[in-house]
Amino acid sequence: MKTIQAIFALALLFISAYTFKAKAQNAQANVTITKVIEVSADKVWSVLRKMDDIQKYSSFIARLEWKGNRGVGGERVCYSPDGKGYYKEGIVHFDDANRTYSYAVKEGVPAKNMVNSFKVVDLGYNKSMIVWTSNFEQFLKNPQMTQEQFMGFLNKAITEMITNVTKAAKKTT
Repeated sequence: MKTIQAIFALALLFISAYTFKAKAQNAQANVTITKVIEVSADKVWSVLRKMDDIQKYSSFIARLEWKGNRGVGGERVCYSPDGKGYYKEGIVHFDDANRTYSYAVKEGVPAKNMVNSFKVVDLGYNKSMIVWTSNFEQFLKNPQMTQEQFMGFLNKAITEMITNVTKAAKKTT
């Protein structure tokens, strides 16, 4: 019996080590931040769905230029406050009925194939939940910031946007 347990434990250890190694080689970063708020989903979505005024909700964006449709295929370029940086984004998914949209960050961040998504979930009774998810395949090493700094930036930017969108939604009639 002890031999079977030892073999089982060894097999489990081997499988765990192999799985970890596979994940490390194909690293993918996923950040999800959620916030339940005392505002209706419709009010929150009315703020988020505009897509062309996010500089109002982020201190990391001074101005924005929009090109194309206000939906899938539309593009925006968001410029940093110091004027030295920018983020080029393309809308890849937009769904009014489900209160969600996604955009690919094409330039301006040290991440490969980055896609960010907003979703507003109706919780009823004048409550909703904002879900922001950021996914990318891998961090691209660069002299400006480490992966840890980039993840810190993402968390700070997402949290700030959610907080400011919530404030704006509370002011809507």
